[in-house]
Amino acid sequence: MARRRSETMEENRAKLIAAARAAFAEQGYAAASMDELTAKAGLTRGALYHNFGDKKGLLAAVVHQIDSEMAARAQERGAGADSAWQALLDEGVAYIEMALDPEVQRIVLLDGPAVLGDPSRWPSQGSCLQATRVVVERLIAQGTIKPVDAEAAARLLSGAALNAALWIAASDNPGDVLPKAVDAFRTLAEGLLAKAL
Repeated sequence: MARRRSETMEENRAKLIAAARAAFAEQGYAAASMDELTAKAGLTRGALYHNFGDKKGLLAAVVHQIDSEMAARAQERGAGADSAWQALLDEGVAYIEMALDPEVQRIVLLDGPAVLGDPSRWPSQGSCLQATRVVVERLIAQGTIKPVDAEAAARLLSGAALNAALWIAASDNPGDVLPKAVDAFRTLAEGLLAKAL
């Protein structure tokens, strides 16, 4: 009985997140109606409050889901690289390029920071930061990167990619901004190299 109840709660959470994701992408956070959203999920506002506390809590869950998917997509891109350094660059560039995705733009890069605050404090961003720090430590140990503080370097690389994505999302011409952002990101990152590759 307890197992079935747990499964039902997870199903309800998944339905609410899916409905919110669609509503937030289409209408934006502020315009999305909780009554319409819960009706589309076939649930009540009570289920929303029980699972997420409020609309902001639901946005946090949606952002976490999308941000986690973004990290996975970036890692997939990096997996095809011929070195750990190239993988690190490829992942950063992939993250920046995702700023052209309308769902990512609206939910993660525009509404997310406006409602949830500093993205660098989001749990999903913290996970990415730690993964980047581990790679940076390995690259320092290999002599690929100059002997700098690994956490500082990871924070600056992650911050550069995030801020490039935020810039693209807020731009009137995201497609024009993207190549400039990617070029500057690569140039900044290459400053960490112990010697030119």
